[in-house]
Amino acid sequence: GPNLEPYADKTLMNTIDLVIQIFTMSSITKEQEAGLLEAVEKNGTGLAGWHGGLCDAFRSNVDYEYMTGGQWVAHPGGYVDYEVNIIDHKDEVTKGLKDFAMHSEQYYMHVDPNVKVLATTRFNGKVHYWIDGCVMPVAWKKFHGKGRIFYTSIGHNLAHIADKPDAMQLLQRGIC
Repeated sequence: GPNLEPYADKTLMNTIDLVIQIFTMSSITKEQEAGLLEAVEKNGTGLAGWHGGLCDAFRSNVDYEYMTGGQWVAHPGGYVDYEVNIIDHKDEVTKGLKDFAMHSEQYYMHVDPNVKVLATTRFNGKVHYWIDGCVMPVAWKKFHGKGRIFYTSIGHNLAHIADKPDAMQLLQRGIC
C-alpha cells in the first residue's frame, strides 16, 4: 500500500522535481517530514495536491501546514452544489479559465494569508449561519523556500471534475 518512506530517503528526494501527494488524515514521522521539507525548501522540489490528499494529510504537523498553506476544517453539508470563481485571470494557471459549478464537498479551511489565491468559493448559511457569505480560497499557489506549492480543494474524486474542462485545466496547470 501507499507509504511515506520515500520522503525519508534523501538520495531519492534529491532527484525529484515534483511530489504529487495523495495522502489523507494520517501521520508522518519526523524523518519523513524533514525529508519532504528539505526537498521543497532547499532543493526546490515542487509539491502539488488536491482535496484532503494535501491539506488534510498531517493535522499534527505545523511545519507541514506552513508549507502547504492551508488546513481542512470541515465540509459543511457534505456534498453540496457550489460555484468556483476564478479570481486571478492573469496567472498562467488560471488564464482563460471560466467559473464553474461543482457538486462535491465544499471545503472550509484555515488558510495562510500569504498564499496567492487563484480561485474562491462563497459559502451560504444553510448548514452553519456563521459562514453565510464567507469567501474561501479553492485554489492557490505559493513558494516555500525554493519550492513551489500548488493546492486546490476540488477533486474529491475524478467523477466530480471529469466533465468540467475548467476544473481539469486548473488541476493540470497547477501541477505542471
